[in-house]
Amino acid sequence: MSRSQNDFDIETRLTSQSAFIDSATGAVNPPIHYSSTFHQHQFDQFGPYDYSRSGNPTRKVLEDMIANLEGGAKGFAFASGMAAISSAFMLLSAGDHVLISEDVYGGTFRMITQVLSRFKIEHTFVNMTDLSEVARSFQPNTKVVYVETPSNPLLHITDIEEVVRLAKAKNCFVFVDNTFMTPFLQRPLELGADIVIHSATKFLSGHSDVVAGLAVVKDEQLAEQLGYIQNAFGSILGVHDCWLLLRGMKTLGVRLKQSSQSANEIALRLQSHPLIEAVYYPGFTTHPGHSVHIRQSSGAGAVLSFSLPNQATTKLFVESLKIPVFAVSLGAVESILSYPATMSHAAMPKKEREKRGITDGLLRLSVGLENVDDLIKDIEQALLVASKIGSKILPSKIGSKILPSKIGSKILPSKIGEVTEHV
Repeated sequence: MSRSQNDFDIETRLTSQSAFIDSATGAVNPPIHYSSTFHQHQFDQFGPYDYSRSGNPTRKVLEDMIANLEGGAKGFAFASGMAAISSAFMLLSAGDHVLISEDVYGGTFRMITQVLSRFKIEHTFVNMTDLSEVARSFQPNTKVVYVETPSNPLLHITDIEEVVRLAKAKNCFVFVDNTFMTPFLQRPLELGADIVIHSATKFLSGHSDVVAGLAVVKDEQLAEQLGYIQNAFGSILGVHDCWLLLRGMKTLGVRLKQSSQSANEIALRLQSHPLIEAVYYPGFTTHPGHSVHIRQSSGAGAVLSFSLPNQATTKLFVESLKIPVFAVSLGAVESILSYPATMSHAAMPKKEREKRGITDGLLRLSVGLENVDDLIKDIEQALLVASKIGSKILPSKIGSKILPSKIGSKILPSKIGEVTEHV
């Protein structure tokens, strides 16, 4: 008896979709259909494609793939993560109200506060980890509950099933940003969410060469509405980027496994370092929401955040690193260190950032595929330099001083070599 595609594990479905194989030639990668328009063979009956804004064969392979992975009715590919988020919000009308995670990504914060407000769509930021606060915050005109879990950048965990239960009692939709986890580790539609959204620029693509957004809808009727918005709004993903994203997604499983394992080791090292004030990582049993996260996800992911005492120490630490790139974005084969206050959450006023715990000493690290021992040694030498901030002269060489780092009862030394500024 033959097995359907959905019978296979997600690792197999990431690499072996029947839609990848070109029916005309047998090519194992889908062709890139560089065509804005399509010839119609009949005068009074159009084929499945007419104009690439409305649909393209290459984009359809991608959209079908993400729908399959998330377990949804239909997928949609957009020009960016924010295009996907904005298009989902276009399902709302003037006078509607949104409940939204208070520690949401800065671009989403900007969209909600500066754009949707102009169209008389109201919003309330709530602590989504506090279900009683969520329950109290519904209004008669609430139509959508918008969730990020883990949240960006402090990795707060929201109980998706419980938020869905509260929302459905009020006849509201639930949208979940699943960028950090991807369908490899978490599938919100299976937990009752209505739309799942990805900045596919991140882990799904994985190579810092594509800007893309994806959305998957659970219900056929809602999918039809979002499809109408996609076509009307027109912020679709170009065919070459669709092909690159498909290629990147094939290796998602092995990339995320390796990066997550390395992230766990790095988080443990940081947790034991005297200069680090706090480490935020869902893999820790002490992380708020850990028990919820392990129930609704199959891994802690490859992103962690940590706090240094102040901006000056943070600056010296960043400039002393050799391996991670210091940049916006995350989820790539290279480790990416970012400073939320001026990067991912720059759109959020300082007062709002600080209220959410996004301090001037907070850094977010997306762990890549480098050798984890190299990453740890690099981080430890940069921390050693940062700890000397009181000195008038920055040493150019630290010699071979041993920096102990405790994990349980073990003391793991690492030799510190030359320090050079990372540009």
